[in-house]
Amino acid sequence: MKLVGTVLASSVYFGAAWGLLTCMDNFCHPSKLLVGSPWTCPGDDVFYNASIIWGVIGPLRMFGRLGVFARMNYFFLVGILAPVPVRILSRIFPEKKWIMLINMPIIISGPPSVPPATAVNNICWLTIGVFFNIYVYRRCKSWWSRHNYILSAGLDAGVAFMAILCYYTLLIRDINGMRWWGLDLDDHYPLASCPTAPGIKVGDCPVFH
Repeated sequence: MKLVGTVLASSVYFGAAWGLLTCMDNFCHPSKLLVGSPWTCPGDDVFYNASIIWGVIGPLRMFGRLGVFARMNYFFLVGILAPVPVRILSRIFPEKKWIMLINMPIIISGPPSVPPATAVNNICWLTIGVFFNIYVYRRCKSWWSRHNYILSAGLDAGVAFMAILCYYTLLIRDINGMRWWGLDLDDHYPLASCPTAPGIKVGDCPVFH
């Protein structure tokens, strides 16, 4: 069954990707798409940038002695030492049970998954997560233990079904949604795409020396 599911999923993914690439103009080109278009490929953009950083440029020119981000290596030391204060505080204040709930590896490793998403996505995720995993967990633990994973699967399925519904009712007619802040393709920081290497001039970006 796993083999059948893998073959079926791979075929569907490949067919969907091939159909989008052959049927849509300016696919994965945010600057050429209509305002509000969802076909910006944020995840693929992050993966491409990572391949350029580690493959073409190389870590030596990014995080080594030839790069401008060499000091970021100190955060490895921060990551090693971060759980220590939590452990010490939990020993000093054993009656504060919430201190043991602080998981520094999760807190540190979670932000790297944020870049492909927008602020609106993360606000929704944070609100739902805090409500069901803190408030509902404490007030209705039996309901939480029985239905929480079903709720998670239902929310994921709802997003998928809603994406299909929006495509066949709106996007296929070039209606990309309402004009509002959360629909913008950028991160509301005009300097985010500017180069940081010294002496490079691009458009209105500042030049570093």
